[in-house]
Amino acid sequence: LVKKLHSVNEGLKKFAHVNKKAFEQYSNFTKQRDQLLQRREDLDKSATSIEELVEILDQRKDEAIERTFKQVASNFEEVFEKLVPAGRGRLIIQRRIDQDEEDEDEEAQQSTIDNYTGVSIKVSFNSKVDEGLRIQQLSGVFAIQKCDPAPFYLFDEIDANLDAQYRTAVASMIQSLASTAQFITTTFRPEMLVTADKFYGVLFNNQKVSSIRAIKREEAMEFVDQ
Repeated sequence: LVKKLHSVNEGLKKFAHVNKKAFEQYSNFTKQRDQLLQRREDLDKSATSIEELVEILDQRKDEAIERTFKQVASNFEEVFEKLVPAGRGRLIIQRRIDQDEEDEDEEAQQSTIDNYTGVSIKVSFNSKVDEGLRIQQLSGVFAIQKCDPAPFYLFDEIDANLDAQYRTAVASMIQSLASTAQFITTTFRPEMLVTADKFYGVLFNNQKVSSIRAIKREEAMEFVDQ
C-alpha cells in the first residue's frame, strides 16, 4: 500500500504545473461570455427599435411636409388670384428625382425627406419685374399666414413698387386677415390707409429728433398726398 501511494504521488507530480483554478476560471469566463452575448442581443434589439423609430419619424416628417406644402400651395393660389385677378400662380415642390420634371403630377410621387431641395414659384401676369416679384413674396407671406398665423406682422413700405390696383388688392387682403393677426405697416400711399384701423404719424422737430403720435385718417391721407 505504501509503495502504491508513493507511486501515485510520484505520478501526480507530473501534473504539478497544471493551473488548479482553471475550472473556476473557465466557469467565470463562460459566465462573462454568456452575459456579453445577452448584452449584444439586447443592443441589437435596441438598435432595431431605434432604426424602426427613425424610419417612422422620417415618414411622419415627409407626410408633414407634403401636407403643409399642399395647404400653403393652395393658399398661395387663392391669395395670388385675389391680388392678381387676371393672373395665375402656383408653388412647385422641388425634389432631386424630378428637378427636370417640374410639371409632373405631385400626387404620383413618393420621396423621403432627403429628396426635397426647395420650392419654386410659377406665375403668369402682365406687370413690371420688381412689381411681380413683390406680389409673389406677399402671396407667399399671406399663404403661410393662412396656414400658420403669427400674432403680428410688421411690413415696411411693401406697397412702394406696386401699381394702384395691386396696392388696393394688398390692402384688401390685409384687412381680410386682420381678424386673426395684427398688421403694422409703413406707407406713403393712400390705398393702405383706406382699410387701416389706427394711424400714427412720425414727425421730426428742428433738432431732427423724431416723435410719434396718433393721428386721424384725414391727417394721414393729407400727409401721403403731399
